[in-house]
Amino acid sequence: MEIDISIPTENKSIMSSILAIAATIVIIFAAQAASSILVPFLFAVFLSIIFMPLVNWLSNYRVPLGFSVLIVVLLIISILTITAIFISAQIAGFTERLPFYEDLLNQKVTDLAANFGQEITVTQILNQFELASPMTLAANLFNGMQGLFANFVLIILSVIFLLLEASTFPAKIGLITGWSSEDPDYFKRFTFSMQHYLSIKTVISLVTGLLATAIAFLVGLDYALLWGLLAFLLNYIPNIGSLIAAIPPVILAFIQLGILESGLVALGYLAINLLIGGILEPRIMGRRLGLSTLVVFLSLVFWGWVFGAAGMLLSVPLTMIVKIALESSSSTSNLAKVLGDDSL
Repeated sequence: MEIDISIPTENKSIMSSILAIAATIVIIFAAQAASSILVPFLFAVFLSIIFMPLVNWLSNYRVPLGFSVLIVVLLIISILTITAIFISAQIAGFTERLPFYEDLLNQKVTDLAANFGQEITVTQILNQFELASPMTLAANLFNGMQGLFANFVLIILSVIFLLLEASTFPAKIGLITGWSSEDPDYFKRFTFSMQHYLSIKTVISLVTGLLATAIAFLVGLDYALLWGLLAFLLNYIPNIGSLIAAIPPVILAFIQLGILESGLVALGYLAINLLIGGILEPRIMGRRLGLSTLVVFLSLVFWGWVFGAAGMLLSVPLTMIVKIALESSSSTSNLAKVLGDDSL
């Protein structure tokens, strides 16, 4: 007598779901543990996507692929080197003046408290809530940016190999996933979506940074270029990036210049956010992002938890990758619709 040990179809489906969830959890924690390696590589991937059209443009003019990649890599090295030198010089000057700014802030708070018959200092306030000095937090933020440049060589080498082998990626992905020539070309759609998002976001962030620099110059704020660079970088973080970028210059304006100038800086940043984030960016981006507002916010929290500040910068591109990957399979296409901004 033979015993039927086959597993019912519904049980197989449940087991497959459990295994998929378990594998996803393992991958997430593994990615978090390996973030020091993955983050530079992810930046290299997105740099390659941004500059791939330039390589293709040079190739159209019969420039050899190797020479095209060399030109693009030299351009990337120049941009990163100039940025690193600028950030280092600005941070050095800002850090040196931190005690001066903190003394000014302490004096202003003490004078303000004296008007109400109280004796209190900034240090007492911060100790009460177990908070660090606002200016120290700003310095730590800038120092964190330098960590990315510490992986300079790894990023550049990754960009070189990615650009050289970009043309072979569709075939390799097809071998891994089993997509045939009749399937949608997800690789092309992915690169187009990334190029569209990253290129437009870069231009918008550049405009944001220039406007922030102009505001700082107009009110006479120290390190105006540094605050513009901060606004440029943090504008890549959706929803809250521009708000975070406004905090250090508003505080410094209060310390250095006074409450009126601080209010003007705050109003200036608010105007930038309303104009750029509320009107210009949605009009230019349109619906090509393909992610709901809630998903964008949750992705910001999730990728920030996995990869730290770098994950917040890359939260939208990483979530777009997940969405496109889910769309590639009929079994997960409904999950992709949940992430999208279209009605189900």
